[in-house]
Amino acid sequence: MDRKVRVGIIGCGGIANGKHMPSLKKLRNVEMVAFCDIVRERAVKAAKDYGTPDAAVYEDYRELLKDTSIEVVHVCTPNRAHSFITVDALESGKHVMCEKPMAINSAEAKKMLDAAKRTGKKLTIGYQSRQRADSKYLKAEAEQGVFGDIYYAKATAIRRRAVPTWGVFLNEYEQGGGPLIDIGTHALDLTLWVMNNYKPKYCVGTTYHKLNNQTNTGNAWGDWDPAKFTVEDSAFGFVVMENGATINLESSWALNTTEVREAVTSVCGTLAGGMLLPGDKVQINGVRNGRQYVTTPDLSAGGVAFFDGNSNPSAADLEAKQWIDAVVNDTDPCVLPEQAYCVTRILEGIYESAKTGTIYNFKED
Repeated sequence: MDRKVRVGIIGCGGIANGKHMPSLKKLRNVEMVAFCDIVRERAVKAAKDYGTPDAAVYEDYRELLKDTSIEVVHVCTPNRAHSFITVDALESGKHVMCEKPMAINSAEAKKMLDAAKRTGKKLTIGYQSRQRADSKYLKAEAEQGVFGDIYYAKATAIRRRAVPTWGVFLNEYEQGGGPLIDIGTHALDLTLWVMNNYKPKYCVGTTYHKLNNQTNTGNAWGDWDPAKFTVEDSAFGFVVMENGATINLESSWALNTTEVREAVTSVCGTLAGGMLLPGDKVQINGVRNGRQYVTTPDLSAGGVAFFDGNSNPSAADLEAKQWIDAVVNDTDPCVLPEQAYCVTRILEGIYESAKTGTIYNFKED
């Protein structure tokens, strides 16, 4: 396309460098023209690595938002800042891609959703796991009615010893929580998306601080500092939807188990079931002609080229492409803000139930 989409990046840390900026750089109709970070050196480096020759650098995101030529903003900051930066960006006339989770709580997420509706600007949240081949296949099966009525699902994000020790991941104030809000959010988003069910009724949750005071941990990224590990190390939830469907949610950064699976879901319906397996595989089970069957489709074939020379793009690349396409073509992005808002409501419900030791009932919004 001739038109270039001018993009500004707010937050030039790990997720921006690990996902957003590399994927945007591969898009021929995108120019990253502005970079903002409270640590100026990070913004300067990002501008050098990914920006146009005249890319601007800022330490205050509000200065970046004054540039009326910027059409799209990516918010890649710690969770606490997602809401107010996104609202300000929408109010300034920008479309916004905000990294997951949507916000630290439902009240802040609601402000984002309301701002998008008020301004008419597009808002999406970075749940790139929807773009994986296995996730898309499972979703397509659900849409075609293969599973029938899905009444039970399991959302799983379990690590054995992979606690992120960089940035502010262990800081409850900045992040709003630990593995539940960090990786459990991906598994829950996938589950709700496949079920196409966004009406929770009540939930029960538990959170644990069982391993975060340990040392000599065998952690994948080195030992964590117990004094800084203020979030939970594991969290689990039992969610009942308004139609009676049940979701079990498991999340942990550190758990004494060998059953390690992250950002996956299993769904069980009246006609069949499906589950995402390690290695981005999907398995479908059911009964046909009076016999039980299990099938595992070959997901290595049939992909569509993302750009010249790449027929197997990453989920991050596909996320960036569909998002920019939605902006250019004025269509809905894959992840709607209403859907991400429901994810945040459920995460908050699990945390609140764990805190109070009681059932959390979802009120009508």
